[in-house]
Amino acid sequence: MQLFFDRYMSEPGCAEGHPDRDLVVLLEAVQAACKSIASLAAKGTLGASARPKLGINVQGEVQMPLDLLANDTIISFCEESGRLAGMVSEEMAEPYRIPAAFKRGPYLLLFDPLDGSSNIAVDMTVGTIFSVLRAPAGVTDPAVDDFLQPGLRQVAAGYALYGPATMMVMTLGSGVHGFTLDHDNRAFVLTHPDLRIPEAAREFAINASNRRFWEEPVRCYVDECLQGAAGPRGIDFNMRWIASLVAEVHRILIRGGVFMYPRDSREPARPGRLRLLYEANPMAMIVEQAGGRASTGRERVLELVPQSLHQRVPLILGARLEVERLHRYHSAFDRGDDVAFDTPRLHRRSLFRSGQG
Repeated sequence: MQLFFDRYMSEPGCAEGHPDRDLVVLLEAVQAACKSIASLAAKGTLGASARPKLGINVQGEVQMPLDLLANDTIISFCEESGRLAGMVSEEMAEPYRIPAAFKRGPYLLLFDPLDGSSNIAVDMTVGTIFSVLRAPAGVTDPAVDDFLQPGLRQVAAGYALYGPATMMVMTLGSGVHGFTLDHDNRAFVLTHPDLRIPEAAREFAINASNRRFWEEPVRCYVDECLQGAAGPRGIDFNMRWIASLVAEVHRILIRGGVFMYPRDSREPARPGRLRLLYEANPMAMIVEQAGGRASTGRERVLELVPQSLHQRVPLILGARLEVERLHRYHSAFDRGDDVAFDTPRLHRRSLFRSGQG
């Protein structure tokens, strides 16, 4: 018997995490918005004709028409739910205030409406990322500071993936579950219960064109992987890069691996590239709930205290052992250690001297 999203969320004993009615209604609104965005994404550039390109967003990035359509869709569905005090989006400089015509609720919604939107032009996978926080007690018209909560306070996080199939993957803080859109019934069906990430990996994702900007720990790690079975790791690795965080994380959830968008030296004032509140935090919660790890290379992502709405951070996530290895490399590098360690083929070697490039 198929278990549809609405039933999964509403019936006692189905959803882990024991969501209250307000959270259930909000997440039902999010999934309805994602179904609508899936239809827009499926039209490609045909779906973009309804709204022209509007220039540059607060991130300094070119706004694609579907970015704005997806943003409008989430706002429209979710403000009507009556369960929100406010929203934050990648496409808006300031928090979105719920209109007076709608009831306010106890939650805050933070989202990237269309992650990887540049992929639309080449018909590749894109997605939506969202995070749910509790509004501070008594707050019905939240200010910026009310959204600046560490990821550990998230009550739910998820993403929708618009590819050959449309999926929604979500956690309520007790496991990760995937739902696939049944287009005949226009409903999400539970297809991937209790997703888990293998603790080791043979696949990594990174934009190798940025190698000259990486710190030495990342260069060392990637060099080891590229040496394959003849190198210190003793196994062959595959390298991937899709330029869509949703697609990268989804691949890791399904078949394992590690994703890296590390700190780099291009812009010292902005060493990270991914947004903490509505990209790194929700994905970190999902990955950790699936048995993986998420780090900046130096700190656990979910423990970071945000300083601004659109703060950017480095992000390394995926297989536990691989993320922990990268964390050790960063720690040794920061201490100034020239660490020697045992390898299966080369016995003892220097960690950073061999990584010089």
